Amino acid sequence: MLRRILIANRGEIAARIMRTCSRLGIETVLAASEADLDSVPARLADRVICIGLAASAASYLNVDAVMAAAHRCGAQAIHPGYGFLSENSRLARACAEQGIIFIGPDAEQLAAVGNKLSAREHALAAGVPVVPGGAVQTISEARSLAQSIGYPVLIKAVGGGGGRGMKPVQEAAVLDAMLQLAAAEAHAAFADERLYLERWIGGGRHVEVQILGDGNGVIHFGTRDCSIQRRFQKLVEEAPAPNLSDALRTDLHAAAVAFARHLHYRGLGTIEFLVDDRENYHFLEMNARIQVEHPVTEAICGVDLVAEQIAVAEGRPLRLRQQDIVFSGHAVECRINAEDWTRDFRPCPGILQQVEFPAGEGIRVDTHVQSGTQVPPYYDSLLAKLIVHGGDRPDALRRLNTALSRCHIRGVECNLGLHSALLETDDFHQGGVHTGWLPAFLERRLAGSLHG
Repeated sequence: MLRRILIANRGEIAARIMRTCSRLGIETVLAASEADLDSVPARLADRVICIGLAASAASYLNVDAVMAAAHRCGAQAIHPGYGFLSENSRLARACAEQGIIFIGPDAEQLAAVGNKLSAREHALAAGVPVVPGGAVQTISEARSLAQSIGYPVLIKAVGGGGGRGMKPVQEAAVLDAMLQLAAAEAHAAFADERLYLERWIGGGRHVEVQILGDGNGVIHFGTRDCSIQRRFQKLVEEAPAPNLSDALRTDLHAAAVAFARHLHYRGLGTIEFLVDDRENYHFLEMNARIQVEHPVTEAICGVDLVAEQIAVAEGRPLRLRQQDIVFSGHAVECRINAEDWTRDFRPCPGILQQVEFPAGEGIRVDTHVQSGTQVPPYYDSLLAKLIVHGGDRPDALRRLNTALSRCHIRGVECNLGLHSALLETDDFHQGGVHTGWLPAFLERRLAGSLHG
C-alpha cells in the first residue's frame, strides 16, 4: 500500500490526482517549478518541492531533478500524470533501478509504444490493422513511399505526440519542404528528427479505447470520440463514441484488448484508431498513460481510473472484471484553454481576474485555476475541463449548453465562445464529425465574421 506519492506534473491533472490520493489516504508531494510554487495544486498538496526554473526543460522534463525530489521526500512512488515525463522510459527505468514505483507501464513497454514505428509493428503482430505507410530516412525514400501509397500523405514524427511534427501533404510538389519543416519541429520538440509517412485518410474519425492491464489480464472501459481537434490536438471529447455500429464498437474493443495483451501491458493506456466513413479502422498509436479526456470514461463507467491505476502500480491484480464495467448515459468534455480561437488559437497568458464555473448534478469541472491565478507563458494553455454527464447524448448536450453559459472567465482570452458556437451547429448535434471538420468550420465562421 502506497503512503506517499510524488506528483511530477502541474495543472489540473496534478489537482485531480491529489483528489484520489486524499480519498485513499495517500500523502501527496508536488514536484513544482518556480513558476508553480504558489499554484492551486501547490496549495492542495501536503508538501511541495521545487524542482527547477520555470522552463520545462529545467524542471518538469528533468529526470534527475524529479528523482532527487522523490528521494528527498521519501516518496514510494512517482505519478507522472500526462505529458512531460509520463511516457519517458528513462524515468521509468530510473525508478526501477532506484527502488521507486513508477505509476505507469515499465520502461520496455514505454519504449515499445512510444516509438511510433515500433508501435505499428506491435499492432501488426497483434493482428490490428494499421494505416499504410512506413519510415523514411531520406527525401528520396519519402518520395518513393508517398508515390506508392498515394497522395495525400501525412508526415509524422517517430517520437512525436500532441500534433508536433505532423504535416499533411496534398501533392508531391510540397513534399520536400514539408519534410524539412516536420524534421525541424520534431527535433525541437523531441530531440528526434526521425519521420515516417502514412496515407492521409480524409474524413476519418479519431476513436479511442481506454484499457487497463495488470501484466496478465486486460479490460476495457469503452470508446471515446476525440475528432474535434485543432492542430491535431483535441478540444472536445465524448464517451461513448457516437454513431458507431455495434459490430464496429465490438471490433474496436477487441482490437484494443488484443494489442495490450500482446504487450502484457501493465497500467492505464489508450489505444487510438482512425475510423473512416465505411467503418474501416486502423491503429494510430497507444498513449501509455492517463489521458486528458479520462473523465468522460469515468462518468459513464462510475470508476475512478486513477485509483485503479494506483492499485495496479502497487502490484495488485485487476480489481474489476470486464462484466463489472457497466456503461451508463453519455458524457462530453470541453477543454477550456487560455487562447484566442479567432486568431489561430494564439496562447493568452496573464492574470485571471474572474473565474466562475458551474456546479450541479451531472457537472464536473477539473481545474487548477481561480480568480487571481497567474497563467504563465511556459506551459500548455489548458485552464479547465468542463465535463457533463446525461442520460443520453441529447441530454448531455443540453446540460453542456447550460453549463457553458454559467462559465465566466475574465482577464485572458479563452475558447468558451468556440465551444458555444459548436453547440449551435447541426453537425455537432448529429455526432460523428471527422477530424477535418473543425478547421473547415472555423474557416467558414471566421470568414463570415470578416464579411459580416
